[in-house]
Amino acid sequence: MSQTAVQIIAHGPREIAETAAAVLDADPLLEGATYSILEEDEDRGVWRIDAFPTTDEEAAGIEASLRAHDGLTVVVEKLADADWLAMSLSGLPPVEAGRFFVYGAHDQGKVPADVVAIKIDAGAAFGTGHHGTTVGCLEALETVLTTSGAPAKVLDVGTGTGVLGIAANLTGTPIVVGTDIDSPSVRIAGENAEINGAKAVFVEDGDLSHPAVTGPAPYDLVFANILARPLIELAPAITRLMTADGRAILSGLLRTQEVEVLEAYEALGFGVEQTIHHDAWSALLLRRKG
Repeated sequence: MSQTAVQIIAHGPREIAETAAAVLDADPLLEGATYSILEEDEDRGVWRIDAFPTTDEEAAGIEASLRAHDGLTVVVEKLADADWLAMSLSGLPPVEAGRFFVYGAHDQGKVPADVVAIKIDAGAAFGTGHHGTTVGCLEALETVLTTSGAPAKVLDVGTGTGVLGIAANLTGTPIVVGTDIDSPSVRIAGENAEINGAKAVFVEDGDLSHPAVTGPAPYDLVFANILARPLIELAPAITRLMTADGRAILSGLLRTQEVEVLEAYEALGFGVEQTIHHDAWSALLLRRKG
């Protein structure tokens, strides 16, 4: 975590600000970054980006990315001790993806009827549902549920807040296991599962060798919402943990990285069932051919 809480503020014309925001979204090293973009002065045409980094590395990356855009004025301000991440998340709208409605505490009274409602307050973990990768995964899960019903066993690799595993359990999957390399994420995922009345096991595991992961295998569905390189590196391990005709929902990769990720999984006997794009990001629904 950052030793000193900071807020990074950038001002500039709308076109430049929106371009800068898109670059932040497309940077895999900043995929968990929390920021907002809004029109600050309509008469002068000034737009504003406010970013709330949670680590020193993320702060440096965001600042460098914003300063790379001519026409933006960037300042870094120290903040008093407060939960700035939670405060910034409080303005995010709910997310709807298929039957799923993902919301924060600030939208408690806005949950419509006839949806699978998932309350997520991220804390220090990535995955509020707002990022294009998470939305794509939920939409792919909707496809699975519509075409085949609820999988019997689900593994959620890189679980973050646990939103995908929670979504699977709330729609009928009785056995859900989630992993993350980050211990705070494991804790937060467990807390979110309890809040939503979901049953899932979350463990800290980087190579899918934890007994809690291998014990329930094989899995009918595996989520892996991580980055392209670990998706490729973990492909053999993921395959070994799956049923002969199981499905995998892969995300955390850019559109430009689809080919190399697909090559790794096609070599292991997977075929593409669905490709979902949100902004620069891809989600792939694959099926193992046995």
